[in-house]
Amino acid sequence: MSGYVVDERDVAGSSEPGDTAWTRVTIDAAAGCERLEQRVIRFAPGRSRPRRLSDRHELLYIASGRGRLQLNGTSHELAPDTGAFVGAGEEYTVENAGPDELLVVSVTAPHEHPPASEDGRRTVRFAERPSLPASPNREFRYLVDSDLGCRDATQFVGLIPPGRAPLHSHTYDEVLYVVEGEGVLHMGGTERPLAPGSCLHLPPLMEHSLENTGEMPMRVLGVFHPAGDPASRASEH
Repeated sequence: MSGYVVDERDVAGSSEPGDTAWTRVTIDAAAGCERLEQRVIRFAPGRSRPRRLSDRHELLYIASGRGRLQLNGTSHELAPDTGAFVGAGEEYTVENAGPDELLVVSVTAPHEHPPASEDGRRTVRFAERPSLPASPNREFRYLVDSDLGCRDATQFVGLIPPGRAPLHSHTYDEVLYVVEGEGVLHMGGTERPLAPGSCLHLPPLMEHSLENTGEMPMRVLGVFHPAGDPASRASEH
C-alpha cells in the first residue's frame, strides 16, 4: 500500500440541491485509504441540510470561518482551529451566519465504540489544549480524542518548525491536511511539494518525512486510526 498526495483544488466538488455545502472527497478507498475518508467541505452562508452517517464517526476541523454545529439538540460554536466530534448515527446541521464561507475538513472513521463523553462536550479549541512534544523540536495538540468521547480515532494539529525530520513510520493509518505553510513530503524515494490545501494519506509502516521549507511553522491537521499517540514511532532513522 503506497501513500497518496493531492491538492484539494484538483479534486472535483459537488453539492446536493438545497444544501449550503460544497464537498470535495479528497482521500478514500480509491486513493488506497481503506479505513479513513477525508473531505474538504465549504459551507456557504445559511443552514446546511441535515447530515448523518449511520456506520461511521465523523471528526470535523474548522480551518476558517465561523458558525454553529447543531447536534443532539445542542448548539456548539465553530471557529478557526476548532475540532468537533459527531458519533455514528447522530444527525447534525451546520449553520454559517456569513458573510464568509466556513471551511471544514471532515474525516470519517470506522465505528467500533459508541460516543462516550463524560461531560457531553463535542467541540474543543486548539488554544484550550496543552502543547505536547514530538521529536525533533516539534509539537502537537490533541483536538478530538477520548476526552470528547471518540475512542476509535484521534484528531490533532501539529506544528512543524523550519527543517526536516528524520524518516519514520507509524503503526496507524493517517490522513493529513496542510492548514498553513509550505514544504515537501519525502516518501518512498520521492518528493512531493506541500502547500495549504495539500491532502496526504500515510499508510501504516510507510516511511516518510515532512520538511518545512518556509520560515514560519507549518500547521498540519492529522487524523489517524486506531486511536493513539501521534508522537509514537514504528521506526525512525
